[in-house]
Amino acid sequence: MARRVLFYSQNSLCFLPPFSSLCSKTKHLTKTLHFRKNPSSSASFCRSYCYNGEAKPTKTEPFVLTTPLYYVNAPPHMGSAYTTIAADAIARFQRLLGKEVIFVTGTDEHGEKIATAAAGQGCSPSEHCDAVSHAYRMLWKDLDIAYDKFIRTTDPGHEAIVKEFYSRVLNNGDIYRADYEGLYCVNCEEYKVQSWIKSGLRDFSVSRASVEWGIPVPNDNKQTIYVWFDALLGYVSALLKDKEQPTLQNAISSGWPASLHLIGKDILRFHAVYWPAMLMSAGFSLPTKVFGHGFLTKDGLKMGKSLGNTLEPKNLVHRFGPDAVRYFFLREVEFGNDGDFSEDRFISIINAHLANTIGNLLNRTLGLLKKNCQSTLAVNSYIAEGNVFKDTVENLVEKARLHYENLSLLSACECVLEIGNAGNLYIDERAPWTLFKQGGASSEAAKKDLVIVLEAMRIISITLSPIAPSLCLRIYSQLGYSKDQFNAVTWNDAKWGGLKAGQVMAEPKPIFARIEVRKDGEGGGDTVQNEVEDNKRIKQTRAIAEA
Repeated sequence: MARRVLFYSQNSLCFLPPFSSLCSKTKHLTKTLHFRKNPSSSASFCRSYCYNGEAKPTKTEPFVLTTPLYYVNAPPHMGSAYTTIAADAIARFQRLLGKEVIFVTGTDEHGEKIATAAAGQGCSPSEHCDAVSHAYRMLWKDLDIAYDKFIRTTDPGHEAIVKEFYSRVLNNGDIYRADYEGLYCVNCEEYKVQSWIKSGLRDFSVSRASVEWGIPVPNDNKQTIYVWFDALLGYVSALLKDKEQPTLQNAISSGWPASLHLIGKDILRFHAVYWPAMLMSAGFSLPTKVFGHGFLTKDGLKMGKSLGNTLEPKNLVHRFGPDAVRYFFLREVEFGNDGDFSEDRFISIINAHLANTIGNLLNRTLGLLKKNCQSTLAVNSYIAEGNVFKDTVENLVEKARLHYENLSLLSACECVLEIGNAGNLYIDERAPWTLFKQGGASSEAAKKDLVIVLEAMRIISITLSPIAPSLCLRIYSQLGYSKDQFNAVTWNDAKWGGLKAGQVMAEPKPIFARIEVRKDGEGGGDTVQNEVEDNKRIKQTRAIAEA
């Protein structure tokens, strides 16, 4: 797939988005406030599908990561869930590195489309926003999203920040009053002017005269601030501390510039053109990086209500659980490219990787330990010095770290899964169940083998935790650790040698239930029995330790 290429300089932008799919266009000629294309400060940068700004954070600065502020015209969809799952994985990895992380998400709640959606529901815009914003927070909870800040653009503190920022840009001479003519798409909340790139960057309107549901312009109460000018500043207002005076200085000093903006590629223009221009005009640093990812399809087709093939994230997580949903989308979709969801593929991947490769390896190893060692480790795990399997694990851990840092989440997953594959190969080749039967020195060797495999499982529970945190907690708990100990681990704990002689493991039980498909109903159609064990809706397939 060809990636979009962005080249942004002081006066030109060579990037052409498609305009042929506009669903609703009206021609507007209104007297609005404009933002100059040449703000008082300037910078240039070049990047493919993401950009790196000027700001270079030091070691003492927090890692500030944002998702888009999701538009509340409709309930959460799989696209917004995908961005947020990826952001959460990146945030969790940065925390493992010991960094202070500020993970920002939230909802964009102003604009004509919101007012229209509310009217269609027979409620006020604020009631509509409350309901949809709540739905986002509930979904993030279901998906194990550990955000630090949830900002709503209807928050009073945000409005204060927007007005102060607007006044700052106005005072710098970068806002002026003029007529604006163009094709306006209500659904996209933006004007369409196809030639805007070919003719060079144009000034853009920062107010709307015909939209009531929004933040009033400080020097003209007959107009409201353009929804994107408003929403982009949520990345700044979100940094305000609780009960702190809502000023730009307080927000900026609490973590700006952002280290990473994660967005869908459809909103690249706003983040790579409008947002830098706004920040430069106000005299603030640019975000370090903006990364635009691709779109999701289902069974090879674009998703839509008209096709009846929408993928509802709430239903998906309730059927399969958060670990399965998070793992599939981060393991199967190369971050930055488009990706496809197929339920058959989903079930196949989750069963093979989580239930079999990882889950069964832990279960059968703990079963052997219980049967032959009373669930107690006989030796320290560092006895594996010089062991080829240990060297393999250490190399894969280092590769996973580099992939996480480069936002190559698929490759990071593959490295961790390879540890599981190597562990299965090791235990099959060593056959400790046979060595135990032989007794003597062979039995002692088998005890060491079990410790070596369980040490690899401990490392998996750390290195996969950004992707599947609940699953990894279950692994760590079966290795005899507490939840508090799991929450305190860092990436340094993924070094070989953590398990010690005398540690007692927990009772072995499956950490991930297989998803089963059975023939059911008339016509022999397939019914997927795929609810997670915690919901008690799935027939369990219990992994049995080898005798």
